[in-house]
Amino acid sequence: MIHLLFTVLAAEAGLAVALLFRTPVRKLAMLALDTLKRGRGPVMVRTVAATVLVVLASSVHSMAKIRGRSTAELDAAGAGGLSPTDQVLLARHLLETSLMGYALFLALVIDRLHNYIREIRGLKKNLEAVSKQNKTIMEENKLLHNQLQSTNLTQSPSDGKKDS
Repeated sequence: MIHLLFTVLAAEAGLAVALLFRTPVRKLAMLALDTLKRGRGPVMVRTVAATVLVVLASSVHSMAKIRGRSTAELDAAGAGGLSPTDQVLLARHLLETSLMGYALFLALVIDRLHNYIREIRGLKKNLEAVSKQNKTIMEENKLLHNQLQSTNLTQSPSDGKKDS
């Protein structure tokens, strides 16, 4: 299981790095995440995450039992120590637990990165549309201002001659 967790962690870390930098790989990663979040994808991801969380809790519980067993068995000197078997089991459970926790955390980071990138993309499109609209309005404003000045210039000399 440890090899599987390391593979999952490496894949998630690679995906997170791909999402951080604007490269062609980022477009592919975004496309893959978009397709994953359609249909039954979210249900499947939540089910896998819940299963990993249950296994994580089981591993933490096993570590607590090993620790409890070591404190219950006091040796003659009054110090409770772990047997070599318990030390190996505790180290293995600790490694599995930390890898599962990191994998769940990276999955959360990837999800948030995907949402933020998608939101930024939408905001940039809106900004471009608004800036184009603003540019056309400014051009129309300049045109109207020039027309108003030209009509004021043509009417000003004739109005001045009539009053004199």
